Amino acid sequence: MEYTINQLAKMAGVSTRTLRYYDQCGLLPPKAIRSNGYRIYGQAEIDRLQQILFYRELGVELAEVGRILSDKDFDGQAALEHHLVALRERRARLDALIRNVEQSIKAMKGELEMSHHEKFEGFKQKMIEENEQRYGTEIRQKYGSGTIDRANARVRGMTPEQYEAIERLTQTLNDTLKAACEQGDPGSELAQKACELHKQWLCFYWDSYSKEAHLGVAQLYVEDPRFSAYYDKIAPGCARFLCDAVRIFCS
Repeated sequence: MEYTINQLAKMAGVSTRTLRYYDQCGLLPPKAIRSNGYRIYGQAEIDRLQQILFYRELGVELAEVGRILSDKDFDGQAALEHHLVALRERRARLDALIRNVEQSIKAMKGELEMSHHEKFEGFKQKMIEENEQRYGTEIRQKYGSGTIDRANARVRGMTPEQYEAIERLTQTLNDTLKAACEQGDPGSELAQKACELHKQWLCFYWDSYSKEAHLGVAQLYVEDPRFSAYYDKIAPGCARFLCDAVRIFCS
């Protein structure tokens, strides 16, 4: 069955403007364009749009979605299975947050006592699942599932004080890294201070520290566009800058 752009937009719950944009950026060209200018979409385009919307729902940038779907080894069924796992994890995270809010309300009403540890459970689980969703496959392949599972266990076991400390450290690291990146010298005192803060940040999650692992993580920030996007929001070119600074730090 074939659909016009208006029909497909209504069926998929998106705007025709969105579909036109997907066409313009090469993400979802129509099956054909009729002589009257109408875009026509067939089964292949419908399946592709479904994948695009799933990835967008999971927070993947459009450029990355295009790269994934254009990969010659892309497996539609495997992708759907991955989406299902990710959506179930999101549901579990939301359920945990809902339980946390419900318990907090009851605690405020005096209906139950809630420990400080319990107040942070939902947020720690959210942190774990977001990291797994974004980077889980790559970091498990690189460092092994055992290492990542132990890191997740460390997060779950954080006290409220430790949780607040890692939040403060993350902000200090990002601020220092931004200032160092603006200076432009990865060997500067400020850049090396950022590397030391980055080492401290890693040691919150790792069983033990090694220069080789630190270098490997920094290189991953450059190689993986999702990591690069995170650091490049701190400052343009920040992922590469941090990688270069870590090389100096570890030497």
